[in-house]
Amino acid sequence: MKLMDGDRLLPIRCGRRGFLVGAGFLTGLAVASQLRPVMAKPRFSAYPFSLGVASGDPLADSVVLWTRLAPDPLNGGGMTPENVVVRWQVALDEKMKRVVKRGTAIATPELAHSVHVDVGGLKPGRWYWYQFQVDNELSPIGRTRTAGAFFTPIQQLNFAFASCQDWQNGYYTAYRHLADEELDFVVHLGDYIYEYGPLPGGQRQHNSPEIITLADYRNRHALYKTDPNLQAAHAAFPWIVTWDDHEVENNYANLIPEENQSQAEFVVRRANAYQAYYEHMPLRLASLPKGPDMQLYRRFNFGNLATFNVLDTRQYRTDQPCDDGLKPRCSQAFAPDATMTGLEQERWLLNGLDNSPAIWNVIAQQTMLAEFDFDARPEIELFNMDQWDGYVAARQRLLNFLQQRQPSNPIVITGDIHSSWVHDLKADFNNPSSATVGTEFVGTSISSDFPNQFIAPVQAALSNNPHTKFFDGAFRGYVRCNLNRDRWQSDYRVVSDITDNNASISTLASFVVLNGQPGAQQI
Repeated sequence: MKLMDGDRLLPIRCGRRGFLVGAGFLTGLAVASQLRPVMAKPRFSAYPFSLGVASGDPLADSVVLWTRLAPDPLNGGGMTPENVVVRWQVALDEKMKRVVKRGTAIATPELAHSVHVDVGGLKPGRWYWYQFQVDNELSPIGRTRTAGAFFTPIQQLNFAFASCQDWQNGYYTAYRHLADEELDFVVHLGDYIYEYGPLPGGQRQHNSPEIITLADYRNRHALYKTDPNLQAAHAAFPWIVTWDDHEVENNYANLIPEENQSQAEFVVRRANAYQAYYEHMPLRLASLPKGPDMQLYRRFNFGNLATFNVLDTRQYRTDQPCDDGLKPRCSQAFAPDATMTGLEQERWLLNGLDNSPAIWNVIAQQTMLAEFDFDARPEIELFNMDQWDGYVAARQRLLNFLQQRQPSNPIVITGDIHSSWVHDLKADFNNPSSATVGTEFVGTSISSDFPNQFIAPVQAALSNNPHTKFFDGAFRGYVRCNLNRDRWQSDYRVVSDITDNNASISTLASFVVLNGQPGAQQI
């Protein structure tokens, strides 16, 4: 984010194409395994589980377990180019005594010795603990939870969403506090890493110049994964992840780079970034990249209480209009063929909303959906072209759908902008008295900065944007959400200082949405 410049894969099972891609990849690994014997007694120069453990993509009967063998994490991992057998087990208790599932996985150099174990046959809506082992080396113990069974009544759900964790801006103290929350899962909305080279004056420094190659992206992901607070948050809950721009390059759009790269060069760069992202996230085989393409939008059901539609608004979008940045909207911002999601993903989203039996229908996505004019002067309009304000027709199609088809309780959760916002989503943002058709909660960053000089202008512009119910640009943290059959509550949890490893946590503001009454009320 640069504020002032500015039936496919479906919810429960992968489709046929995903299976064939995965099957082909596994065939390739099988051939490679025949050519490269598995190490019987691997020797490590240091502890191989230096990047911790994680779980993700929770379904009612399965969850993905992740780790990566990396005794020298910031120098390519420090593994020899051989296959390694990794044992795993899942238990009903944190001491790993009551084991219910166990097996082996092969960590291959092709995937940076990462493993993604899709453990099936689990019971819905319950906690499990898991651990990996290589030879005599044991990983930390992680905790995970399955989703409630589809159509099953669930009384409540607790989760948090986070985004934007620039290593150089500050510490991840927010994640230490998040790990102590009582949550069922975490949603990460993007900017898990940043691609920039070292920036002067930061609390911490990146480990290389701007990243381009596969080795660069692997080392940058490894740097972020070495943070103990981030590891603790991953080990405490399953995560549902999606990306934004900095996992590849700031403000890229589809195959269009921000900088002066050729498209051919950028295709290679995107493929490198996507592969490293998969290698470091608890994702299913269905998300395995195929060159510069990766299936990431998907759907998760938590009983009949909530459905989460997780979007990818980078891989398929058209170029930002009006030369990007913060400026008055040009005619291209209203183009009917301009898209944030691509038409296939848009159809998938609307079809899922239209057929959802859930009480709460969540759209988990990246950039601010609500309109916001950043200039307080009535004669001048300034909009962020990287947000949905640069894709007015695509946004209006979604808002029209929400008004006409009325899926139950649409809630949009958003990251990207390094600040906290609450919006009523209006059928017509030019008419404040038009119907409110949904609610958007925009979370601040874990550590990425919102420049102080922009806080006052945004506050001054609030009166021109009456659908915006809350804004704060001073604090960093995450949003904790509790939902039941009657209401949704979002608590904006913020740390006192991102430059302090011992920063305290507090609730900055809380908002409630009542079942059947779109729009947020502060409590």
